[in-house]
Amino acid sequence: MNPVVRNIAIEPAVSAAEFRGAMRHLTGGVSVITAGRGKDISGMTVSSVSSLAVDPPSLMVSINRAASSYPLIARHGVFGVNILTADQLDIAERFTGKGGLKGAARFAGAEWTTRASGVPLLAGALAALDCAVEEIIERHSHAIVIGRVLEVVASQRTAALAYWHGEYVAIDREEDAARLAEVSLPSRHVHARGLR
Repeated sequence: MNPVVRNIAIEPAVSAAEFRGAMRHLTGGVSVITAGRGKDISGMTVSSVSSLAVDPPSLMVSINRAASSYPLIARHGVFGVNILTADQLDIAERFTGKGGLKGAARFAGAEWTTRASGVPLLAGALAALDCAVEEIIERHSHAIVIGRVLEVVASQRTAALAYWHGEYVAIDREEDAARLAEVSLPSRHVHARGLR
């Protein structure tokens, strides 16, 4: 091992605009993160949720430390992940804070439930996950929140809301599979190749 420690100052060669533009090519599922309990609640729309491990069930989400939900997550140690359906665009927009909505006002107009942690979970979401904070890693303007999944409430719906190139898009498993079948190999070829 080399005992010489090198401190190299690296000048940022990539601007924030360039980076943002590049990351817009990455399609992300749209979720609402909920935090707090009782009347002291808030939430935000994110596309930064990712699974971490299956055993134990855990996930991670990147959250801006200036967001109103962040101190609630840090204080209570629990949060909800509500994966939105394609027809829940209004909920996604409401939780971005458009129109000046803050805190509990963002929850109006939708049905919410609670589970073990007490955080609000969206009834009718593709999936709602009740999570306990395992670790928070603060870096730059954001924090990576690692959550242990306490409970999952899943629906039978198939159409998800995604974010791509600065716009919301709908992804429907059944409709998109039918469209792909129109332009793909006949099913007998697909089966022969072991893809069925």
